[in-house]
Amino acid sequence: MSRNRVRLADVARHAGVSPATVSRAISQPDLLSPETLVRVRRAAETLGYRPDAAARALASGRSMTVGAVMPTLENAIFSKALQAMHRTLAAEGYQLLVASHDYNPSAEVEAIRTLLARGVDGLILVGAARAPEATALLAVAAAPVVFTWCAPPGAAGVVVDNALAGAMAARHLIELGHRRIGVITGSVRFNDRQRARLAGVRAGLAEAGLSLPASLACEQATSVAGGRMGCASLFELAEPPTAIIGGIDLVAIGCIVEAQARGLSVPGDLSVASIDDLDMSAHIAPSLTTVHIPTTRIGADAASKIVAMLRGEAGPSIDCLPIELIIRRSSGRIAP
Repeated sequence: MSRNRVRLADVARHAGVSPATVSRAISQPDLLSPETLVRVRRAAETLGYRPDAAARALASGRSMTVGAVMPTLENAIFSKALQAMHRTLAAEGYQLLVASHDYNPSAEVEAIRTLLARGVDGLILVGAARAPEATALLAVAAAPVVFTWCAPPGAAGVVVDNALAGAMAARHLIELGHRRIGVITGSVRFNDRQRARLAGVRAGLAEAGLSLPASLACEQATSVAGGRMGCASLFELAEPPTAIIGGIDLVAIGCIVEAQARGLSVPGDLSVASIDDLDMSAHIAPSLTTVHIPTTRIGADAASKIVAMLRGEAGPSIDCLPIELIIRRSSGRIAP
């Protein structure tokens, strides 16, 4: 019998059981006696039967899909997380469906609504804060949700301490003697990760008796171009900063590019630090001092957590992953 024509009913006849029993062997094997389960599996192996996704979904009542909604697909940080999610979910028989919202709360609402309408078994989201409409959708959804980077209290999440990351970057520059430190973040209104990192920088400065004047903090697009624009605006001040913290690595890399375009030395004339630790950050010149965020592990652990929840093996819990300051060549002691 040709393999591509073998059906569940063929396996049932060969094993001498009903099609419903074969279906249970696929979706709920613990409900069958060991003898029956062995008979069904031997029949499936003899005939070369492999249940397709539709058969598994029909048998289990699940779509075997998990949706992930990202702020953007242009940032390598989220791409790495998605790749880790894909690998982990694929190993468990799940397909990953991806949507992005470009930091637009209304677009995120539509992305969540669309994925739920498509019957995803679970959702993975970035950040804890979102539009009330999105929160309402999640509250009535049957699908479990895992939050990443930040998570609301009582939810399931795989997170990092973004405020600590900001404080670590600030403390490092302060230890190098810097007192006038600028910060360039993405928009903090719809981005709780950037908001927390900025708060962490302020806290780190406050520990040393320093403050962050409004003139030294600016919001830009989370890109190299945004970093250049933010750096240029800080250089226009009567007293420009001696060091700048980027809310993400791409922004900090933009700062380095802008400083070098102006003939300035990094870190001789300007020190730069950041948060994320993109792969490229170790290879630019000078290499970027940054707080390492375990992006790959965030993605893998979020996928593992949602699979465990779908299997009933885990309830809501928040795992906070460790972060680490990676000191490279873009930060140095303040020039005398």
